[in-house]
Amino acid sequence: MDLSLHYWNFSTPSDPARIAPTLARTAQIAEQAGFAEFTVMDHYFQMELRGTADEPMLEAYTTLGYVAALTERMRLAVLVTGVMYRYPGLLAKIVSTLDVLSGGRAQLGIGASWYEREQLGLGVPVVPVAERFERMEETLQICLQMWSDNNGPYKGAHYELAETLCVPAPLTRPRPPILIGGGGEKKTLLQVARYADACNLFGTGIDDVTHKLEVLRGHCEAEGRDYGSIRKTLTSFTSPVGDPDAFLAEAERYAALGITQIDVMPDGDPIEYTEKAAAVIERLNSMR
Repeated sequence: MDLSLHYWNFSTPSDPARIAPTLARTAQIAEQAGFAEFTVMDHYFQMELRGTADEPMLEAYTTLGYVAALTERMRLAVLVTGVMYRYPGLLAKIVSTLDVLSGGRAQLGIGASWYEREQLGLGVPVVPVAERFERMEETLQICLQMWSDNNGPYKGAHYELAETLCVPAPLTRPRPPILIGGGGEKKTLLQVARYADACNLFGTGIDDVTHKLEVLRGHCEAEGRDYGSIRKTLTSFTSPVGDPDAFLAEAERYAALGITQIDVMPDGDPIEYTEKAAAVIERLNSMR
């Protein structure tokens, strides 16, 4: 079982001048401790269900570029890229750039964007949910084409590209892995079965996660996809710092379902949190 650090909050410390050094030190501690992955959110306003919209928030891929220069081993990803925030061709180029500059450590995490306040506030088009999923599928198709030897055109219902040239190509072979986040049973998990190398579910309980994985298995069977080839990850709401024993017991139950990575979210001082969370990594390794 791997541990991933999901850096979702830039409010601590409160001085904006300390955001960069705090982020840098947290990422370095995570790498040294053995965290497998470092992720950030694709938001421009803080989520209101986790705070207030006017809290500090950094643009995701700029942030990962900074982290890439400070680390050498951890996988780097946005959990998850909002499909409406970047044209697909540019997104493929952005992820390629991160992969090249990080030495082949980029992952495309993607999902259907949902936070309408920031979209309306910043002029991002707000479209119906069904269209967002259509756009996400076309985005995945475009990224896959841009990361292949096919530099030709792409024509979809929502996007049309005259050519899909991407030079330099990503260093990761055959391409950066794709993770789709979310547990929607009819559309999200179907797209996981069709396109993704990994999924990310919410840790809402053993029964719920068991059900979501069974839905994914069914989609894989229908699509002719090997269910076992998809890496299963999960965002936990149980803190490895607040109650390590409870966290590890829960992790063991998720591991039995096939979950191989748990993402944890720093609460309070991210440096202190990461130092304490690192203590559970050795015990998690025994679940491999």
